[in-house]
Amino acid sequence: MSHETSASAPSGGVQATPVLPTTFSQYLRSMGPGIIVVLTWLGAGDIVECGVWGGNYGYALMWLLVIALVMRFLFVSLIAKYQLCNQHGEGVLDGLARLHPWYAPFLLVVAILMGHIYGSYMVVGIGTVGVELSGYGTKLGWATAWSLAALLLVFLQVYASLEVVFKFMLALLAASLIGLAIWVRPDPLAILKGTFAFELPEQRGAFNPLLIAVGMMGAIGGSLMNLAYPYFLEEKGWKGPRFRRLQMYDFLLAIIVMIVLDLAIWTVGAEVIHGTGKTIKDLNDLSGLLGNVMGDGGQILFYLGVFAAVFTSLVGHALGLSSMAAHSYLRMRAGTAPLSRDYRTHPLYRFVVVWILISPLPWALEGMPDFVHLTLITNSLQVVLIPILAGGLWWITADSRLIGAEYRNRWWENLVMGLVFSLSLWGAWGAVQSVTAEVAKLLMSR
Repeated sequence: MSHETSASAPSGGVQATPVLPTTFSQYLRSMGPGIIVVLTWLGAGDIVECGVWGGNYGYALMWLLVIALVMRFLFVSLIAKYQLCNQHGEGVLDGLARLHPWYAPFLLVVAILMGHIYGSYMVVGIGTVGVELSGYGTKLGWATAWSLAALLLVFLQVYASLEVVFKFMLALLAASLIGLAIWVRPDPLAILKGTFAFELPEQRGAFNPLLIAVGMMGAIGGSLMNLAYPYFLEEKGWKGPRFRRLQMYDFLLAIIVMIVLDLAIWTVGAEVIHGTGKTIKDLNDLSGLLGNVMGDGGQILFYLGVFAAVFTSLVGHALGLSSMAAHSYLRMRAGTAPLSRDYRTHPLYRFVVVWILISPLPWALEGMPDFVHLTLITNSLQVVLIPILAGGLWWITADSRLIGAEYRNRWWENLVMGLVFSLSLWGAWGAVQSVTAEVAKLLMSR
């Protein structure tokens, strides 16, 4: 199948086209984009939320987490299919712009707005970790230091170095979360029941259960950051249908890793918090409860995991959303014509990187909303965006005029996309109601 000239210019940091692996060890060494996008998704928000869910509901809702991640695997795999296999040789954003020209300005505004909103809870998280691990300084000081480190890493634009950093952080995160889960001596039968019994418990805990449900949909079932994955594929140099199988293996391994890590911290919450009557309001609450059970070693292990999760999220969000913003701007200016320049050389790219990493720092000041509330509200707020994104992504992967007749969705793929779109409509309505109520409570408490 022939491809037209690419509608999006290749990134300046893209490696030479890699050779396809032929052995198992070569496959393992080739993998990377999936790990980067999963660690971008898996921030401190996941750690606190899974701890909250485990504390409130024990093992009962583990099945919902697994289903949400499986759905995300299927959904994002179809996004990757368009990136690699469409007949125009273009990016996913270019395909959405073909569908309707308003997608480009919409994603430009959303990338800038959500970049700040995502950053609000990430800087609070990494600032808290810095203070707790070192024993001195302020949240703002540590948040500033690590934001500047992330800024430098993104500006270097060396993808190979980025993979090395993320793989190291993955090892640290796995040692932390899996180590904690083993430390608390979980009940294997309870884990199996929670994963496969599909039990729906009654409301527990301080948070509105509807807010928790739509927060899970936003953070796991689908989000704006799903659209970052194509940029990481491009950075890796994977272009064209011949990389589809490698991409699927890469992403499958990454999703399995994410399931294991999320269930690990859920297990910790179920064993340490559930049934005690205690609640979690911030990272220190969760750490303190772990410290009561496991001592200082457990607290240090926990904070090391949070650090790995937040720092990779800072870097991944800055790289993905700044690429999306600059790409959207150039696509908006070019219309349907091929782009005349690499979006990562455009001044807007560097501006958005700085905006995402620096503008949220005031949220780390004392007296600002706590981490857990920021996380739940942010993840619920982004659900409002999903119908617009899910509907467009469903269309471009199903329309043979866009993706091509050979790779358009099969019936079961359309079923998956339709299910995600239907759930997103319900989630968006619930998110509007829940966020409004939660914000009102925060304002009244102040």
